[in-house]
Amino acid sequence: MQALQALLGGRIARSGVELLASFRPRRAFPAMMVLSIATGAMVGLLVAGFEQLTVEVLLDRLLDGPLWWQAAAPSVGLIAAAAILRYLGRGASSATSDEYVRAFHERHPRLPLSQLPAKLLAGVATIGLGGSMGLEGPSVYAGAAVGNSTQGLFARWLRREETKMLLTAGAAAGIAAVFKTPATGVIFALEAPYRDDVARRALLPALLASASGYLVYVAALGTDPVIDLGSHDTDLSIIHLGGGALLGLVAGLGGRGFAWLVRRAKALEQQFRLATRVLVGGVVLAGLAVATDAVFDQPLSLGPGVEATQWLQGGEHTLLLIGGLLAFRVAATLTTVGAGGAGGLFIPLAVQGVIVGSFVGQALGVADIGLYRTLGLAAFLGAGYRAPITAVMFVAESTGTSAFVVPALIAAAVSQIVTGPNSVASYQLDKREGVVERRLALPLTAALTTDTLTVPPDATVSELVYIHLLGRREREVPVVDGGTYIGMCGLEQMSSLERGHWNDTLVAEVARRNLPTARPSWTLRDAVSQMDAHDTDQLPVTDDDGTFIGVVRVDDILRLDEILDETEGV
Repeated sequence: MQALQALLGGRIARSGVELLASFRPRRAFPAMMVLSIATGAMVGLLVAGFEQLTVEVLLDRLLDGPLWWQAAAPSVGLIAAAAILRYLGRGASSATSDEYVRAFHERHPRLPLSQLPAKLLAGVATIGLGGSMGLEGPSVYAGAAVGNSTQGLFARWLRREETKMLLTAGAAAGIAAVFKTPATGVIFALEAPYRDDVARRALLPALLASASGYLVYVAALGTDPVIDLGSHDTDLSIIHLGGGALLGLVAGLGGRGFAWLVRRAKALEQQFRLATRVLVGGVVLAGLAVATDAVFDQPLSLGPGVEATQWLQGGEHTLLLIGGLLAFRVAATLTTVGAGGAGGLFIPLAVQGVIVGSFVGQALGVADIGLYRTLGLAAFLGAGYRAPITAVMFVAESTGTSAFVVPALIAAAVSQIVTGPNSVASYQLDKREGVVERRLALPLTAALTTDTLTVPPDATVSELVYIHLLGRREREVPVVDGGTYIGMCGLEQMSSLERGHWNDTLVAEVARRNLPTARPSWTLRDAVSQMDAHDTDQLPVTDDDGTFIGVVRVDDILRLDEILDETEGV
């Protein structure tokens, strides 16, 4: 018996030691925690400066200025943002928070710190001069870029997979600072990369970075809420829960439609040149500013939309006016996105949710319409970003009232069911992917062929056939005029042309011009999607000015193992 007790006692003692040992941090753990806190602090300072320059220096002064300047300013902002991204950013895209999600899914995340000044200044120009986007986009990019670069500097003490932990921690700090909601920052950074999953491993670094970023930011600029939703009656009933479900249904449908429209607006980059998009976008934003000033006595289409929520609290408004405000805000945001503005969609979605909540609450004749604004925000934001926990936490932190969490959860849950897989984020995945799916997230440049032979537009069809199609066994050849891409020409175009006209017909006359052109910033998934949609096995690749770079072929994309080896060190 004593021997048995001794044996059990020994096992218990060993189990206790093993349990305590399991809490012992590994070698790099302290370094990761310290770097997370430092990353958050740097991001908090960076975001504070970005917001001051955007809101205090530009946007507030714009909103106090004359109408002619309010109408013209968005065009100036779009032009300035395009110039900044092209010259200072050396061709950087206008994407911000999408870049964080894209980098999160890359095998080797790349967010060059050299592009950060251009992204931030483009955001200042876009939003500060009236573009209808949110400050969180550049803030998230700033946090992710700082986190990614921090890992590079201290790679000696960290493992390669910990890159994503600091990347996520930086993004959390960006959201925590710009919204003054540290818990929301953590959850957004973990929830945004997936529609139906959570990036769990980065939780602790994200918590520390979010907290430090929030503390540094509020120490500089204070804790006033970004969106004031007004006072609320905390005496909830079953009616409020039913209202949350109704708002979830309405916001889910609205969020689904808005996500579809955002994808169409982003696709304009592939169909029109930047100059065309900026020109048309500037004219539309000017018209919206003049129209909203005439209807609401202030240009409520300008900026992220905080002024629109303040207008809703200014008194009783008809359903027609509230519905009109929603239409104006949606049009302004879509126009800014389509024109290449730099910014985020978090605040525009939140504002649209507040407007939807006001509309539903007033249509039902409820006494506490502020609650419905809150629930509308949770439902619409959760639906648009497919981030319901983030939306509910944002409501809880913004209102400071835990009583609204339950109806907000109901609203967010219903909106998730209704909205389906749709999202405004371009690179979100449903869940963690397997090996093949992850490889499709590789950059298009991994399969790009730049030494492609081309044909000039003044070549005859006969020359094309005998020199290229037969001589080099090509099925389709890019038509390029002095470096500028014209179209593609191959066997398909020859089938409808009689043999006797080959010597008299120029390639430019029969070239296929409706094929989309890829960009070097695309992923292999983007290219495969476009190939499938247009029934082709290769895509031309150009820059924003239409200059031909090369082609990407489906045969090269199928060589995923070789592509992975070639890009392993990138």
